[in-house]
Amino acid sequence: MKTSKTTNAMSNSVIRKISIGTDYKNEAMHYSIGQLVYGGHEIAYIKLDDTDHSYNIYIKKENEVMPWKKFNSNMAISVEYDLEY
Repeated sequence: MKTSKTTNAMSNSVIRKISIGTDYKNEAMHYSIGQLVYGGHEIAYIKLDDTDHSYNIYIKKENEVMPWKKFNSNMAISVEYDLEY
């Protein structure tokens, strides 16, 4: 029971950074909130989709937010949560 409460709380937490790849230090791709990417866009959100257990990165430019990348659960993923409440 305690595990499910922890899992639910973590899925609702704000993700600050996500790293994709098995070699975290040398070859992984790192994406964090506020990072400038793709033609002047900024990473706005990184969210876990509970329906398919994928991580989705949303970018924004001016007032428009759009999906940019999706990583499925078969990939090596490291997630860093925002610890400020």
